[in-house]
Amino acid sequence: MTRNLIAILRGITPPDAVAVTQAILDAGITTIEVPMNSPNALQSISEMVQAFGDVTIGAGTVLDCAQVQAVHDAGGTLIVSPNCDTDVIAKTKTLNMQSWPGVFTPTEAFAALKAGADGLKLFPGNMAGPSGLQALRAVLPPSTQVYAVGGAGPDNFGTWMKASADGFGIGSAIYKPGMSAQDVSTQAQAIVAAYDAALT
Repeated sequence: MTRNLIAILRGITPPDAVAVTQAILDAGITTIEVPMNSPNALQSISEMVQAFGDVTIGAGTVLDCAQVQAVHDAGGTLIVSPNCDTDVIAKTKTLNMQSWPGVFTPTEAFAALKAGADGLKLFPGNMAGPSGLQALRAVLPPSTQVYAVGGAGPDNFGTWMKASADGFGIGSAIYKPGMSAQDVSTQAQAIVAAYDAALT
């Protein structure tokens, strides 16, 4: 089963990257993002891709086209940003990578879609809230994928899903620097269980 969950490993370092990724994959999450402001993010991405080539692995907090190219060169296939930069989106699509820019307003959402974004990251989700997503959804093309990031997690998956969230980016609830792979496994399993329960 494919779950619409992105594990955000902010602060991960290369020595931990493969073991933590294995724990997340074993729990049932198959999309992983390493924010670019993590230590040696590109090395972590490269090692993760080499170990798990058939999984969607990429970078978050991607702010310019040079970073897009660097992630591509490291083997990443996913670009997530906190903002809507149409140049970054266009560069991402030129390299046949997935583009998930951050949006907060209808203006940003439509600019992102026009530039070729595969889906939208509603960010910060805790500021928009489920009601903000519902209002935005009313004007978006019906097929638009929207993931809530920030303020969305196992305690409120169901509420967000009722408001039409297609998926979620999960950060500190699944990984914080210093956590062992076993700790991450426990957290990831609990998140997957809550997600699956919210779907039923």
